[in-house]
Amino acid sequence: MSVLSSAYFHDEEAAFAKLESVIWPEGPVCSHCGGTEKIWSFKPNPEKRIRYGLKKCGQCGKQFTAKVGTVFEHGRVPLHKFLQAVYLLCASKKGCSAKQLERTLEVTYKTAWFMAHRIREAMRSGDLAPFGGGGGAVEVDETFIGREPGVPVKRGAAHKRKVLTLVDRETKRARSVVIDDLKPVTIAPILEANISKDARLMTDEAHHYKRLGKEYASHERVNHGKEEYVRGDVTTNTVEGYFSVFKRGMKGVYQHCAKKHLHRYLAEFDFRYNEREANGVDDRERTDAALRGITGKRLTYRRIDCKIA
Repeated sequence: MSVLSSAYFHDEEAAFAKLESVIWPEGPVCSHCGGTEKIWSFKPNPEKRIRYGLKKCGQCGKQFTAKVGTVFEHGRVPLHKFLQAVYLLCASKKGCSAKQLERTLEVTYKTAWFMAHRIREAMRSGDLAPFGGGGGAVEVDETFIGREPGVPVKRGAAHKRKVLTLVDRETKRARSVVIDDLKPVTIAPILEANISKDARLMTDEAHHYKRLGKEYASHERVNHGKEEYVRGDVTTNTVEGYFSVFKRGMKGVYQHCAKKHLHRYLAEFDFRYNEREANGVDDRERTDAALRGITGKRLTYRRIDCKIA
C-alpha cells in the first residue's frame, strides 16, 4: 500500500488528528495561554462554521486549533493538502518544485510557492550547539551558486553567490549559511559560533582558512590544486557530497532562486541531510520531524522577502 493512501492525506478530520498527535504527544496545549487542563473539543460541522480540530481552553476561554501559532496558521489550503506537501518535500532528496506542487495538489502556483516556503520555515532548526565537541572532525568548505545581483561578471568568484557549509563528521549533521564574501573577517564569527575550540578543523588549501585554523585544536588541509583529496582521514569529501546534492537540487529541480530566498533553501537541504537514512530517519519520521518544527513560527506573505535574523 502506498504511503500517500494514509487517511490523513485525504481527509481533513484525520489530518487534524495526525497533526495533533505529532505536536501534542501528551495531549492538547492551548496555543494562547499554554494551558493543558479543561480543554474541550468541538465536533466539526462546516455547515455551521465549526472548524475541524476546533478546541476551547477553559483557563483563558479562547478557541484554537493545532494550526494556531504555527506556520500553518491562517492557511487557506486544507490541512490534508499541507500534509501532502510536507511529505513530498521531505521524501524528495533534491526537493520538489512549486510547479510540481501546483500540479500535484491542484492549487495555484502562488499558493504552492508560499506553501513550500512555509514548510522550509518549519525545517529551519535554529540549532546553535557547536560542532566537533570532544575533538571531533568538522569539515568546512564553500561553494558558489548563481550570480550576485548587480555584480558584473569577472574572472574568479566575486560575481557569484557564496554558501559556507560545516559538516560534523561524528554526528553527520550539516549547517549552512549565505555569506557575502570569503574574507576571514566574514568567516571567523561563523566558525567561532558553530565550532567547538577542541575540534579538528578540516578544509581545503584556501588561504582564508589558514589564520582561522589556529583557533582550534588542529587544522588539517588537503590541497585540491595538487589533486590531493584524501590523506589518511583528512578530507573534505563529506561536505563536497553535501554540495553535490544541494547543487543538483537547485539546478535540476528549482532552477532559479533569488538571493533573498537562498537561506530558506539551505534550511531545506540542511534538514533533509540531517534527518536522512544514514542517521536512522526514514521518510515518515522525517515528515514528522518537519511537522514538529512548525510550532512557534509564522511566515506571512508580506514577511517572506525578509531574511531570518
